[in-house]
Amino acid sequence: MSNLVLVAPMQGWVAPLDEVPDPVFSERILGDGLAIDPVSSTLHAPCDGVVVSSAKHAVTLRAANGAEILIHIGLETVALGGQGFINHAREGKSVQAGDPLLTFDLEFLAARVKSLISPIVITNGEAFRILNRSHDREIGVGEFLMELAPADGKAAAPGTAAGGVASRNVVVALAHGLHARPAAVLSNSAKRFNAEVSLILKGKQANAKSVAALMSLGVHCNDTVRVEASGPDADKAIAALADLIKAGLGETPVTTTKVPLPTKPAPQRQDDDPHVVRGVRAAPGMALGRAVHFKASEIAVAERGAGIARETSEFQRALAEVSSRLELAASSGDRQRRDILAAHIALLDDPELHRTTMALIEKGKSAGFAWREAVRGVANTFKAMDDTRMQERASDLLDLERQLLTALTDQSAGHDIDLPPNAILVADELLPSELVSLESAKVAGFVTAGGGPTSHVAIIAASMNVPALVGAGDAIARVTEGAEVLLDADAGVLRLMPDVQAVIAAKAAIAVQAKRRADALANAGQECRTADGTRIEVFANLGRGPLEAASAVRMGAEGCGLLRTEFLFLDREAPPSEEEQFEEYQAIADALEGRPFILRTFDVGGDKPVSYLPFPPEENPALGLRGVRAGFWWPDLLRAQFAAALRVKPAGQCRIMLPMIASLSELTAARAILDALREERGEAAKIQLGVMIETPASALIADQLAKEADFLSIGTNDLTQYTLAMDRGHPHLANQIDALHPAVLRLIARTAEAAKAAGKMVGVCGGLAADPLAAPLLIGLGVSELSVPPPSIPTLKAAVHALTIEDCRDAARQALVQDAPAAVRALIRARWPGSQQRSVAP
Repeated sequence: MSNLVLVAPMQGWVAPLDEVPDPVFSERILGDGLAIDPVSSTLHAPCDGVVVSSAKHAVTLRAANGAEILIHIGLETVALGGQGFINHAREGKSVQAGDPLLTFDLEFLAARVKSLISPIVITNGEAFRILNRSHDREIGVGEFLMELAPADGKAAAPGTAAGGVASRNVVVALAHGLHARPAAVLSNSAKRFNAEVSLILKGKQANAKSVAALMSLGVHCNDTVRVEASGPDADKAIAALADLIKAGLGETPVTTTKVPLPTKPAPQRQDDDPHVVRGVRAAPGMALGRAVHFKASEIAVAERGAGIARETSEFQRALAEVSSRLELAASSGDRQRRDILAAHIALLDDPELHRTTMALIEKGKSAGFAWREAVRGVANTFKAMDDTRMQERASDLLDLERQLLTALTDQSAGHDIDLPPNAILVADELLPSELVSLESAKVAGFVTAGGGPTSHVAIIAASMNVPALVGAGDAIARVTEGAEVLLDADAGVLRLMPDVQAVIAAKAAIAVQAKRRADALANAGQECRTADGTRIEVFANLGRGPLEAASAVRMGAEGCGLLRTEFLFLDREAPPSEEEQFEEYQAIADALEGRPFILRTFDVGGDKPVSYLPFPPEENPALGLRGVRAGFWWPDLLRAQFAAALRVKPAGQCRIMLPMIASLSELTAARAILDALREERGEAAKIQLGVMIETPASALIADQLAKEADFLSIGTNDLTQYTLAMDRGHPHLANQIDALHPAVLRLIARTAEAAKAAGKMVGVCGGLAADPLAAPLLIGLGVSELSVPPPSIPTLKAAVHALTIEDCRDAARQALVQDAPAAVRALIRARWPGSQQRSVAP
């Protein structure tokens, strides 16, 4: 049987399962695989297959070779009860690689769940092995993810068992039913017995050794299931599994019959003051303008069609027209807008909507009538759900209904109204396409009777900086057309007939908001300095190629503080040549437009194996041939990388950084190789050679290293785990690994002091640099360069601009004498209350 190649189902950063802070995944209870930290909001099929389980937060596919692939969006997302998700793949549906399976609200999930990192695991891993897999890099939808092969060259067939038969009824007292984690515990336990074990619910049966099958049962809180077993260990299996279910399968059993889902709040209770309308903030800000009642007219469609062929042709034409329009709109704008429009494109292509529409067309209905019936049937189902998020998604369907009917009938969508400057729209409901199509320069804000704060129109409003209130109810009827109104979204009020003082105060506040936005945008492209003028360089951590580098520059990157060159070495049959490396490095240097470019030599091995390098057996790869040690083990590869870096022009832009340094002799040995190569190639210009401080040893001898190295860069991720003797991928310890631990801060301080004494630059390129709470401390400890993921750059530069060097130094001195990371964080939050804000990609 041929091998199965899985492609990336979403865009994001690939990580090993060890980095997933949940033992069900990191300990591979569900099976082996990878994880992706997503930056897009649509989950696509990673291969051709059949959907065998489709929860609102997870999907399992079965490929033709029998491999079962579970994709679980985020951690502990089951607790949301489906909020933030739209499922496009019903159980039993055949899908092709790339087909949309789920769309999800990335921002909503990020604010409510433990982590967005999404495991992709092979749940019947006993029958398959992973030959190749991606490692620690940014990945796009459809790119290579992993390759599977049957463990014995053929798909495993279900076996038969002989012996006794036993069964028992048991109540599943789990708050969120039999979702991925408890299903994995049950499946793993069932596999220990020499028996065929099944779980039965309402006549539907599932193999208890299959996680996907268990999840497909749809077991809810306090459902009674029947456990059946046959085979030599039947009695033992029933007794053990029934007790395990009663005990909660690793979770705390509950006694409630159902965990209620949050429902849409009722319209806001209005004040007795007739001049105040209250609502729920959907997008922040304040606006002063004239009220404009907005109501799109109903698009009339004929029920009777003009023949099946004509109506089918018109339907396909309208679909193509709207799809093209959405794709064009999705090609620009910010990430939230692009993701929402991508979800609309997926809904427009929904096979169930198409099937219903075509069935009505074949009965003689017009394409417009058929489409409206199909859409409203699903929209009404969404509205009836006890799930606020799904209720709000009904508006997306109605939006698509209107767009397609407009294309079918050539009628106006009702958007061609003459808006006055600073118009504040008042409507029963506003659809995303309506807001986008209106003249944004004239729309100052809007208030709707219905809708919710997490609706797509609310997200788009926030991305457009348009203040908005929703859920105001019938009170909007009190708003007079053309009257001056004051919208204070942060306070949740629309003030009718505001007095002179209120207007003056509002104008001043609006002016301040506008200036802050303008300043933040301008500062993103300027040199980063503290409020008192201290220069702090803000660089980007990169892990791909020139397109990523160019994007980082647009976000305000002043250079590249860390290029993870592993992307050139992984997922291939032979190492990259000097020429291939040079072309890639030169393209990145060009994209950076002369800005500093720090290239880290390859750091493979451990959790980043390469097939063409025969690593010796290692009991603990994290403490084995890592970093520069691997370079010394394969010196030809290190020489080729050095040679490629030496060729990058202009001379001096590219710098080399050595990972996992633990002794001065490693630095001097690498320097000797580099100098000999430079002399051999006739390269007159010297290239800077720096070291990463990511072991306690290197921090403790930073004074020695600083005398020989051209710069130091602190990798806080490894430095923290090695200092605390805790594996950052350990499921039970991950939440205790905090780089703001005073011990780690003292090592950073020691390193910075050594660099200052030697007159060398010291930076931080680990995860701590992107933590808004950490910036004041790192600057106060003496760090002069912060290298972070590109989306964090604008927020970090704005935060640094508000600091003074003396305040930072004082805070750093206090942090060093704290007794725990929590105390350090409390110290920073008390001193800079706004520092805990999360960075968001522009």
